[in-house]
Amino acid sequence: MKKFMSAFCLGILLLFIYLPIMLLAVYSFTTSPQLGSIREFSLQNYVTLFTTADLRNMIIGTFALALGSALIATILGTLGAIGAFYSGKLSKRVINAMNQIPVVNADVVTGFSICIFLIVVLNIGKETYIPLVAGHVVLSAPFVFLSVVPKLKQMDGSIYEAALDMGATPLTALVKVVIPQIFSGIMSGFMMAVTISLDDYFVATYTKPATFDTISTYVVNATKGAQTDIKTALWALSTVIFVVVVLAVLSMNMAGRKGKTDEKMD
Repeated sequence: MKKFMSAFCLGILLLFIYLPIMLLAVYSFTTSPQLGSIREFSLQNYVTLFTTADLRNMIIGTFALALGSALIATILGTLGAIGAFYSGKLSKRVINAMNQIPVVNADVVTGFSICIFLIVVLNIGKETYIPLVAGHVVLSAPFVFLSVVPKLKQMDGSIYEAALDMGATPLTALVKVVIPQIFSGIMSGFMMAVTISLDDYFVATYTKPATFDTISTYVVNATKGAQTDIKTALWALSTVIFVVVVLAVLSMNMAGRKGKTDEKMD
């Protein structure tokens, strides 16, 4: 009975999470102009998605922003985690506490802060994309920090000290000893940073140039009066993003299992 109830509760949870996404995916393959009635099946939404210049440019720009800001956030978050790990107890506590603030802080506050500091105080124009990239880096770097710290705690610290004793410079020991041991945490942080950037709305709204749209800002504006074919093409876009995320997660899990298997064989 306990196993049945556990499986039943898990099934209800998964159904609650994934059923809306599955329904949206089904509607993306139809000619229905709105949710609620399924007409004939068609690939027209996907044709519109990949042939409309505005949609195509918006998708390319969003992923370029996500990958670029995630790369910067990963570098900063990883260096911050390593620095905090090798700091004294008091410094480590202060850094960890300061890293928690952006994590629990509301995105709208982060967006407002970046907007005021860079655009108003430093007079950096929004058309330069600097406020937008900086906002996404500030939003993502703390999560990279949190992904890397557990790997640092799990690694064998004596190997780093042994590398220093053998004459390696701190930089060489960092690149050849520390980074390989925490690489899975770095990749997890990078993927999380990409996801956060793709999902962000508030920071992008306050910091983006007027001529640039991310997926989130475009979707919000599209629901306020865009053409019907554009709205339904966004159903296809949501389905494509979901499939890409699922494939990325499966690939990472398979790579992680392969790495563990190789370690056991060694």
